[in-house]
Amino acid sequence: MRVAVGQVWQETNTLNPCPTTREDFELFGVSRGAEMVSKMAHTNELGGFIQSLRQWPETPEIVGLARLPAWPGGLITRDAYEWIADEMASALDRALPVDGVLLALHGAMAADGYPDVEGSILHRFRERIGNTVPLVITLDLHANITPQMAAAVDAMVLYHCMPHVDIQETGVRATGVLERVTNKGARPVTAYQRVPVVLPAERANTEAENGFAVRRKQRLQELERMPEVISAGVSVVQPWMDIPDLSSTVVVVTDNDETLAVELCRELSSELWDTRREYLGELESIEAAVQKAANCTEGLTVLGDAADATTSGAPGDSVWILQELLKYDWPNLAVVTVVAPDVVEQASLQGIGSQLHVELGGRRDTRFGTTVSLDVEVQHLFDAEFALSGHIGTNMPISMGKSALLAINNIRIIATTRTGPHFAPELFQTAGIDPFSAAVIVAKSPCGFRAVYTSRAHQIISVRAPGCAPSDFWTYPFEQIPRPLWPWDEMEHWSPQPQLFVSGISRS
Repeated sequence: MRVAVGQVWQETNTLNPCPTTREDFELFGVSRGAEMVSKMAHTNELGGFIQSLRQWPETPEIVGLARLPAWPGGLITRDAYEWIADEMASALDRALPVDGVLLALHGAMAADGYPDVEGSILHRFRERIGNTVPLVITLDLHANITPQMAAAVDAMVLYHCMPHVDIQETGVRATGVLERVTNKGARPVTAYQRVPVVLPAERANTEAENGFAVRRKQRLQELERMPEVISAGVSVVQPWMDIPDLSSTVVVVTDNDETLAVELCRELSSELWDTRREYLGELESIEAAVQKAANCTEGLTVLGDAADATTSGAPGDSVWILQELLKYDWPNLAVVTVVAPDVVEQASLQGIGSQLHVELGGRRDTRFGTTVSLDVEVQHLFDAEFALSGHIGTNMPISMGKSALLAINNIRIIATTRTGPHFAPELFQTAGIDPFSAAVIVAKSPCGFRAVYTSRAHQIISVRAPGCAPSDFWTYPFEQIPRPLWPWDEMEHWSPQPQLFVSGISRS
């Protein structure tokens, strides 16, 4: 038996004016064939695929296609999309014939002229493998799952956790689904429901002690323990995509039980609709949040800057919170990150210990950003390279390029050449800073950062600031989204009517 595995991964934020190019994918870490299988055997969904396949009673031949990842960012260029589509199709052509396919996708990729990147790629795959070869995919729980995606696959397996601490586990679950289909005769049918809601992430923490998101995760896990259910997922779509086919989605896949799939899909869809208002949390103004941080003398304050969340595809060079931090005399370190390749180059040329006049912010985010002018000292120069584990990653290689640690009084600014996880303790540690000993950390993330900071911070404050990934996104200009769509439009009543997709295997 031959099983092909591959990955295409990027989360698109169309509010970000910086396009995502082929170079962004290549710099993040493209790998192909046997090299990909070797490199990614313990990383994220691919690691889940590979390790699980190796544990099957009769170990299949694992055929590496390609891994084409880029960090979340702006709209993918047309050239980059065509390269991605051709790369994956050519890799599959070389691999054929295969007896099954496992693909790790994000589910919220959009390109210039192609608002449904994953749907297009999956359509090409189905054309090549035919209707009787099972195709199982993994998806982020912020995917924009389209009918084209649902029609092309045999089963979709979604993350259940926010923060995304179950990525490798999701790969394991998907491989289990493929084994049920190929070795145990399962015949997948999918109930699919688009739910007309788009929701912020701050209160969607499934790892909290309790709450609506915790209960939903528990219900999904309960359903997947039912022998008739193959997979169940709720995708609360990432909000910052101004595209015509945007919505949250519920999918339930059963073993040839259409009635049960529809019944459970209705239940989950109604529950998501009924809890939509619970997602609307309180945000602090920049001024109030920084004042609270200044008043805290008992430990670490983490300021969540969702609007410039690099994990949400924002540019990463917002300095709105830094501007306010500069008004205070901090007794301990206050640490901010910023994507500023020009400043890193300037610091590298002048060297450690040099005094620089720099301008930060407003270079990448030309829509909502601002600029501050500062005199700083270059304290450290380093390569921001590390393995990320926790939210978004399990042994995930990160390379953010040449970087510089800049100091002004007790404020530290980590300037990187490229975007990346601008919340991760590993980034701060690579810069020589212990984030848990600081007075303030600005985490450019809406919710995921809580996975690592909740147990270590004295207080966490979600901040309302301008940016490309705002929590109050419905107050920003969107022109292409379908209407009515909550919370842009007040909708009192809605009821689910799931659509059924029967895989080719089940029809044969």
